[in-house]
Parts: sequence; structure tokens; C-alpha cells
Amino acid sequence: MSHKHITPISQNEIAVLLRTGTKQKDIAKIIGVTPSAISQEIARNKDEDGIYRADIAKKKKKQRRIKANQRFRKIDNNVWLKRYINHKISKKYWSPEQISGRLKIEYPDNKSKWIGKDSIYKYIYSQRKDLVKYLHCTKGKYRRRYGTRIREKAREQAKIKRIDTRPSVVEERSRIGDWEGDTIVGKDKNSRLITNVERKSGFAFIDKINFTKANIIHSKLKKRFDKLSNSKKHTYTYDNGKEIGWDDEWLESKIKMDVYRAYPYHSWERGTNENFNGLVRFFFPKGTSFVNISEEEVLKVEKLLNDRPRKRLNYCTPREVFNGRNFEKFSNLFN
Repeated sequence: MSHKHITPISQNEIAVLLRTGTKQKDIAKIIGVTPSAISQEIARNKDEDGIYRADIAKKKKKQRRIKANQRFRKIDNNVWLKRYINHKISKKYWSPEQISGRLKIEYPDNKSKWIGKDSIYKYIYSQRKDLVKYLHCTKGKYRRRYGTRIREKAREQAKIKRIDTRPSVVEERSRIGDWEGDTIVGKDKNSRLITNVERKSGFAFIDKINFTKANIIHSKLKKRFDKLSNSKKHTYTYDNGKEIGWDDEWLESKIKMDVYRAYPYHSWERGTNENFNGLVRFFFPKGTSFVNISEEEVLKVEKLLNDRPRKRLNYCTPREVFNGRNFEKFSNLFN
């Protein structure tokens, strides 16, 4: 007779047949298992009063399986891993996928510290539901494209360099120094956050302004970019918003980069910046009044995002790549 497991349905049949007085060897023939299998099933899963009940038998079997698999639960049996996961999610706002990828980089020769993202999600939702609030949902991968360039030509300025005239190297993300900028509007429309993101590394600056004026924004940009070497400043691409002003030549003289503009209603052309703004919105949701947000809070979010590993960087952080770490050498770990 071939080997066959006792299924939940079989447990129901065993309980019914025992109540009718059927012998164990006959039960074995009816179910299609060996008599010893029936004997073991009854002995292991009968109730305390000696009677075999299907519901009790199922619970006992499930409990034994959980206990047997306990040694395979890496997170449950590793205090260090628990603390690492809890800290990165609640303090650094990392996702389970980022944690999983980062562990491979930090401990490439110690696979005992590697853990899959699905295991981390199961751990959170089964044992640490208090961490769910730190997980952020991403928007859809694709965005609808509104507007047409024919309608927009009337609004274009003669001196503006459009995004499709940028050097091809910008699209390739092969160098550090190509930036994208935008503002995030607060509840009162006037106070905003200025975000500037480097395309290859994802490294970013976030600045708060209380008044939306071109000279204020230019001053913030100059202060930030003056701290960088010329090797990390090549191009700067902004949207078509009027808040930054229309004198791009003046802005170029301030930040020492070639300035380009996206087409109106074509936010996807600056996808790097748009994605980063989505990450910032996790900390400052729509409707937030930036008047009551301190610069210290803004800089804290900037640091968290710059020090959080990214999947596209093979789980290196934007700051590491911006400062020269070669994330491509880790690609073999994820292939």
C-alpha cells in the first residue's frame, strides 16, 4: 500500500467510524492507509478522556507542526535580527525589501543574517502589527499623461531650454551631477518645501521656505549647491512652474549648472524628483501646513531618506552612491 497522509477529511471519517464501532483495521481499508497509521493517529491526537474527536485531533496536529517548524523561523529565533528589523522600520522608515537587500550588502559572507522580505512582512503582520504604520504604500507604477505640446507652445519662453535638449548622458544616469528640482505645496499654498534630487544616486536636499518668491528660492539653491564641487554639478532640470522665475540664465549664474525646463503638465519627465516627493509625502501628507514644521524636522527627513537603501542601487544608500560607492559591484548578489 502506498504512503498516504491523514488529511483533515480523513480525520472526520475516522471520528465518525470510531463512533459506529468500526475496527481500526477496517477504518484503514476504508480510508486507504495502513492499520498502523490509524493506530498512531488515534494515539497521538485523541482527547484527554481517550475519545478521538476530529476538531481536537486537527488542533493537536497543527500545534505539533508549528512547534516542529519553529527552528526554521529565523526571526523568532534571532534576537539580533528582531532588533535590526524593528530599528530600521520604526526609526529609519526602511521597507522590508530594503532591509532584506541591505543585509546582503552588510553581511555578504554571513547568510545566517540574510532574510527574505516576505518573511519580514509575515513577522510584522503576525507579531508586530504596531510596525505596520511605518510601512508606506507606493503609488501606481504608471501615470496618465495629460496635456499636449501643441497647446503648450504658446506659453513657452524663447530663452528656455527644454528637457529634451539635455545631453543624452543625463538620461543614462551614468554620472553624478544631474539634478531635478521641484516644490511641495503646503496647506496654505505659500509655505513650501524645495526638493532637489540627483538622478544617478537619488541623493537629495530638502529646504523649507515660508514665502514663494523666486529670489528666496534662488538663494536657497545657491546656498546648497555652493557646498558641492563642480564635478557634482552638471545640469539642473525644473518643472514649468513660475515660482522659480523665468530668467534661467540668471539662475545658471547662481548655481553654476545648465538649467532645463520640463514641458507643462509633463511631470513624469522629472520622474526621479516626482518619486522622491512621494517619499517625502509619507512624512508630510497632503494638507500638512509647513508653517508649523521646523527646519530641524525637515532635515531629519532628508537624512532618513538619504541614508535609506534603495532597490535600484542594489540596496546601497543614496548618500553612499553620491559619495562614490560603486553599487554595481553588488549586482551579483541579486541575480
